[in-house]
Amino acid sequence: MIKRNFHYRLLPIAVALVLAGCSLSPDYTRPAAPVPQTYPNASEGLQDENAVPAAELGWRQFFRDPQLKALIEIALVNNRDMRVAIERVEESRALYGIQQSDRFPTIGAGANASLQRMPEQLRAGGASAPSVSRTYQAGVGVTAFELDLFGRVKNLTEAAYQQYLASEQARRTVHITLISQVAEAYFRLRATELQRQLITQTLKSRTNSYDLIQKRFDIGVAGSLDLYQAKSQLDQVRSDLQEIRRLEQQAQNALLLLLGDTPRKSLPEAAPFSRDQLLADIPVGLPSDLLTRRPDIMAAENNLLAANANIGAARAAFFPNISLTGLLGFASDAMGGLFSGSNRFWSFTPEITMPIFGGGVSGNLDLAKARKNIAVAQYEKTIQEAFREVADALAGEATYAEQLDALRDLEKSASESLRIAQLRYDNGIDSFLQVQTAEVTLYDAQRLFLDTGMSSLMNRVELYKALGGGWNENTVVQAPDVKDANSVVDDTQLPVQSSQEQPT
Repeated sequence: MIKRNFHYRLLPIAVALVLAGCSLSPDYTRPAAPVPQTYPNASEGLQDENAVPAAELGWRQFFRDPQLKALIEIALVNNRDMRVAIERVEESRALYGIQQSDRFPTIGAGANASLQRMPEQLRAGGASAPSVSRTYQAGVGVTAFELDLFGRVKNLTEAAYQQYLASEQARRTVHITLISQVAEAYFRLRATELQRQLITQTLKSRTNSYDLIQKRFDIGVAGSLDLYQAKSQLDQVRSDLQEIRRLEQQAQNALLLLLGDTPRKSLPEAAPFSRDQLLADIPVGLPSDLLTRRPDIMAAENNLLAANANIGAARAAFFPNISLTGLLGFASDAMGGLFSGSNRFWSFTPEITMPIFGGGVSGNLDLAKARKNIAVAQYEKTIQEAFREVADALAGEATYAEQLDALRDLEKSASESLRIAQLRYDNGIDSFLQVQTAEVTLYDAQRLFLDTGMSSLMNRVELYKALGGGWNENTVVQAPDVKDANSVVDDTQLPVQSSQEQPT
């Protein structure tokens, strides 16, 4: 009979444990991606399913400049944003561990002693009773363990887990963004260096031109208009030189900030500044690939899953909450006999609470639903922004090559125009104004060519980042046609072109 009653007493607990872990969270369905199924301006070759995805293309293979690779290594170790992102992951991991511990009983052991003196009139045994009473206890117990019948704790744990995953994806996003930022800052610095070289050469040329015009003016061969035109040309280039020096220093400062430390060891030699410094073709795949390869999109979905789990926790608050507290140990009024068999004691305290007037409970559910709707909108917006980034970069890839070819032809035409204008001026056919106009045209064409070349490099880096590339250090599957950093095609280089011919 005693055994049967014991089984009956355990039945409610067993049922509760079986029911524990039930979830009231809504069934999760990934929202449909609110973007087209294909990218605009994407050629069939870039959407080759057999090619190595950009997200799996290691940055060591994508970037071919040895100096740039060394700078990226420094940034990944020392950049402060990267450090913060890593610690954010550890913070979320700790919060998840704390929340997960609520799913299991907390078992503790303890001992205590109590000494108490009572006045005669308050002693239980009267005046003859001892004035000082002593109590000694030792035992183990479970404190307020919640039976998760309706999945409240389970859903809170799931929400914490998804937030931890989101923080990990945020770290990956910072990692990828940092690599692209270092590359862009490096290219900007290289471009300003070339701009400074071009302007320095042009300044030398225009100084010589001005000196020659001054000599002609002194002997009455050239007029004051020619002299002042040459002087204005010279002053403009002098101003440009100071501007480019400022921009070069600012570009260097921006790069050092990203690195997080000043490089102390000698860096490898830089590769020639050209369009061939990056892997020429980047397979883009389909927009649906972004859902599993863009860390910011995956982070947004993790936040959505966390919001979904919080709805389950809010729904569980409408149902009874059952908690158990138990203690098993020894108690005695004398320390010496504390652990004798006759001093054993136990206590078992189940507690159930049921919300009756729960305006706050209903409000929490409404809040959880609203936050989920916000998370859905943020998830969809993240996808749309990712699609736009890829589409914008593809638009650049479709136009930059032809634009650079046109600018190269413009530079050649401007150089030839300057040569002819100089000859006509030397032979007294045209005024110096024609030479001046040709010089300005060539100078502007050269600077525009360098600026556009830098933009084309940055656009390709943006495409790489937009597709989720930059997380892996090395390509898992060998990428096709990976050339050495110093193996560049001459006609794709972006050199400083020869300065204007000097008037004689």
